[in-house]
Amino acid sequence: MIMPHGAEALDLPVWNRASDLSLGPRRSRSAMAHLDSEVKEECLREDLKFYFMSPCEKYRARHQIPWKLGLQILKIVMVTTQLVRFGLSNQLVVAFKEENTVAFKYLFLKGYSGVDEDNYSCSVYTQEDAYESIFYVINQYHRLKNISLGTVGYGENEENKIGLKVCKQYYKKGTMFPANETLNIDSDIETDCTHLDLQALASPRDWKNTSFFRLEFYRLLQVEISFHLKGIDLQTILSRELPDCYIFQNTIIFDNKAHSGKIKIYFDSDAHIEECKELNISGSVQKNTQYVLVFDAFVIVICSASLILCTRSIVLALSLRKRFLSFFLEKYKRRVCDADQWEFINGWYVLVIISDLMTIIGSILKMEIKVKNLTNYDLCSILLGTSTLLVWVGVIRYLGYFQKYNVLILTMQASLPKVLRFCACAGMIYLGYTFCGWIVLGPYHNKFVALNTVSECLFSLVNGDDMFATFAQIQQKSIMVWVFSRLYLYSFISLFIYMILSLFIALITDSYDTIKKYQQNGFPETDLQEFLKGCSSREEYQAESSAFLSCICCLKRFSKPNF
Repeated sequence: MIMPHGAEALDLPVWNRASDLSLGPRRSRSAMAHLDSEVKEECLREDLKFYFMSPCEKYRARHQIPWKLGLQILKIVMVTTQLVRFGLSNQLVVAFKEENTVAFKYLFLKGYSGVDEDNYSCSVYTQEDAYESIFYVINQYHRLKNISLGTVGYGENEENKIGLKVCKQYYKKGTMFPANETLNIDSDIETDCTHLDLQALASPRDWKNTSFFRLEFYRLLQVEISFHLKGIDLQTILSRELPDCYIFQNTIIFDNKAHSGKIKIYFDSDAHIEECKELNISGSVQKNTQYVLVFDAFVIVICSASLILCTRSIVLALSLRKRFLSFFLEKYKRRVCDADQWEFINGWYVLVIISDLMTIIGSILKMEIKVKNLTNYDLCSILLGTSTLLVWVGVIRYLGYFQKYNVLILTMQASLPKVLRFCACAGMIYLGYTFCGWIVLGPYHNKFVALNTVSECLFSLVNGDDMFATFAQIQQKSIMVWVFSRLYLYSFISLFIYMILSLFIALITDSYDTIKKYQQNGFPETDLQEFLKGCSSREEYQAESSAFLSCICCLKRFSKPNF
């Protein structure tokens, strides 16, 4: 049926309107979904840009006060001040121990010259000198209160006894005739001990004439004399600190194990700090202690706040990383590279967290030491020293925001993997030279007697230190060993200084040149950096849509924590 022309004209718009009504809901839903996707993308991009901003840029962007930066500056000042005060106190402790050790050597070692012979204090070469040295120790102990200049007194040993404990080790039995080159000896070792209290020491003729002090030197291995002394460190009072009480565990060993005609005398003094039982000190010492405790408590509060803020930043960064990975996988259908994922893990925050934990633990130990509940100065100094080191290293992070200062950080990051691989290979050669030098040159050179000293000697040679002394001190008793030592030292120095060290420097120089080129020509862009620059790479933005998206992002951001 052919319809009139007017009817066709009337029915066509009606048909179009009917089609629009059927397609309208789909188009509107598609437009809303596209708009929501753009909103999420824009919000994510803005959050990522804000996360990677410097503290000053964050303040200019959202007027967010850089609390972490302020805390780090304050923490540097306070932790350094705390370390200096503790270091001065620790120096007094170490000096008191060392000076007492030297004083004890002069008091108890006959003929001590003030300088130790190698790793032992002194030596004797005749039986008469050996007896006199042993009796000299015992007599000096008995006369200690009358001859000592220090604030020391007698202390109780492990058996709660005051006095000397003398022990001797010797082969069980045997006979020896060197002239006839005959030897008959039982290799079992026996130990015999005796205790001499102050009452027994009062009559020296009685204990000197006992069979215990009749020594058969061909069977004798060693004689050990041990005693405890107590002392009080009064010099801390001048520094307005409470004094420490010490127990010195002194041991003197007459070593005859070599049976070479030379008895080496070793002196060892192990000092332990204990809480003084009764302290009655008038003056300003107590007030000064309270001020120091308040300062240490304030340091703990500052580090705790820094620890909380840095931990919060890491948690929020991980949340932002999760958002970015999900969005990237959903939109681009591929995973983000590992380098971009590690960008969200701020190593400086991890460094600050470790430093804060060590400072908090060290400050607690320092407070306990201050009130004399603990005496572990060494552990406290390690914690506080390492934490201060990490705090000052963390300052580099803020210098890295400036391009001229950032070269060092970027060069270290770029060269570190290559340097570690290179050191692993060079370390194998170094260990080979270490073992070879120890086994061959150990008996003929003082610097090669132990593996640790060999390693230290070779490391010094790599740095050009003490070369001539190392060559000159080799004993020329064996021509073969002397020639080998020359080949050994020349080959090591030539290999490590001229080749390995030069390659080591070349690796770092190559990384530095690469970084300089990148700074001039631009760094290679990763997926993360391209996403952050996505907004500027678009040719045009509709003004209304951009304003609408920004408005929505701002509304959403108010409900989210800042990074």
